Amino acid sequence: MRVRPVSFAALVDELADRFAGQQPGRRLRVAVDGPPPAAPGLLADALVDPLRVRGRAAVRVSAGDFLRPASVRLEFGRTDPDAFYHGWFDEAALRREVLEPAGPGGTGTIVTTLWDPETDRATREPYSTLPPSAVILMDGPLLLGAGLPFDATVHLQLSQAALRRRAEPHLRWSLPAYERYAAEVAPASFADVVVRWDDLRHPAVVEDPS
Repeated sequence: MRVRPVSFAALVDELADRFAGQQPGRRLRVAVDGPPPAAPGLLADALVDPLRVRGRAAVRVSAGDFLRPASVRLEFGRTDPDAFYHGWFDEAALRREVLEPAGPGGTGTIVTTLWDPETDRATREPYSTLPPSAVILMDGPLLLGAGLPFDATVHLQLSQAALRRRAEPHLRWSLPAYERYAAEVAPASFADVVVRWDDLRHPAVVEDPS
């Protein structure tokens, strides 16, 4: 295994080149997986314009907009890491409303948000139709352990020390869920791209992570 330091700009260019050239003429479903301290949304957002420059329409989806209702996800309290690990994200809805329609033979008609956690109500976003070669960039934590149908996966890896150091105080209760994810799912062992990101200013790509 070799770890190759890169700048953030170089990382974005590498990933944009990779995804722009993958499945030409077909839609591509990309997971950008990582806990909030790894800022997966930051990387996913940064890929949108470079992909468009390379001729691929990019559509952003966040797993955080597909939470289960509060009555379900908070059944065991607001700070239960096991409930967070198993039951906060509506994986069936992500599959049904985004990933399967965007996949081979799918209708191409999706919604990019489903549930507003602030109001605990459906967002009622209208359906939209994806361009034939669109790249769907989905960010979120715990994305690679549920068998969701992605065509390409990026895992942002933090050491336990970095995870604890960078976690916001009000979210530290969730840290055992990420540690469990690393141990049980081991996403760094099979993701297509693994980025070590203990310092957001200095990412490093893991070569041949397997």
